[in-house]
Amino acid sequence: MNKPFSFFLLPLVFVLSSPLPACGPPAPPTEPFPAPTEAMPATEAPTEAPASNLGTADNPIIVAFEPSGTSQEITTGGQELLDLLSTETGLTFKGVVPTSYAALTEAMGSGNAQIGWMATFGYIIAHQKGYADVALITNRFGSDHYGAQFIAAADAGFTPATDNPATADEITTLEQFKGKKACFADPQSTSGYVIPLIFLKKAGLTDADIPDPVFAGGHTQVAQAIYDGGICDYGTTFVDARSSIATDHPDVNDKVIQIFVTEAIIPNDNMSYAPDMPQDLRDQVTAAMMKIADTEDGKKALNDLYQIGGLVSADDTVYDEFRSYLDASGVDLSQYVQ
Repeated sequence: MNKPFSFFLLPLVFVLSSPLPACGPPAPPTEPFPAPTEAMPATEAPTEAPASNLGTADNPIIVAFEPSGTSQEITTGGQELLDLLSTETGLTFKGVVPTSYAALTEAMGSGNAQIGWMATFGYIIAHQKGYADVALITNRFGSDHYGAQFIAAADAGFTPATDNPATADEITTLEQFKGKKACFADPQSTSGYVIPLIFLKKAGLTDADIPDPVFAGGHTQVAQAIYDGGICDYGTTFVDARSSIATDHPDVNDKVIQIFVTEAIIPNDNMSYAPDMPQDLRDQVTAAMMKIADTEDGKKALNDLYQIGGLVSADDTVYDEFRSYLDASGVDLSQYVQ
């Protein structure tokens, strides 16, 4: 994953006027995960237009939504949000959903997106490359930080950490995954791959102990894969991604259980601006987003998009503590920043 990525777009584009590859490169999605059907080269030159023209029908502000859920989930919330944002600002926005976190990062740097809703690790990479500056961080379930979870089918034979003797030993719990097939969200997903991989390595697992992992394309897809069975022995997501399929599968928490949960060490995902987004438009959009987040319609749109409960103004220092954690864990960001 350390090479530039093409900016693939799912067959989903909506326009509104006035959402450590230490184990080797990700395997192509397998059924039931859909493959992309349309591609936009990452080398495509950005539209060159005067800054004053950005946000018009001829030159809309492109908003790229991280593909952490299904395209339908992101389309619904994203369209609601951009509609409200357009009404509030009078600007024109175009929403896109890249098929990977890396594609989102490259979109921010190539001029193919001016605003990005970004996961933590993807943002850190993008910021180090000069592609993104955070403006807002999300609040979810009353917190602006979250953890990762290892999940598996209830009948898969794993012993959850809470059921282990005495102190629920972390290493003992994670050693159970040795040689088992994993479903990860995406190679740049903080809670769906990066942090879980750090914990697995800390428990002594090597690359050979994590054979042929499947990269499902999002947290919802991982939860669904574990629920359906037959693809992976265990999966990793944010806490608690099982809720994303609870409407269709009310018994998900009975069939899919948490085997291990990390502490809330990851800053929540954010809304960031690309280098070509003028400061006056940044200020206008940020103020509008904060206003929208306090309305009933805005709360619904944000919840539909990524289960967001609120927005908080932020700058890059929010990620300093998490960067220190990555450094202490031996994660080499240089392999991503090329």
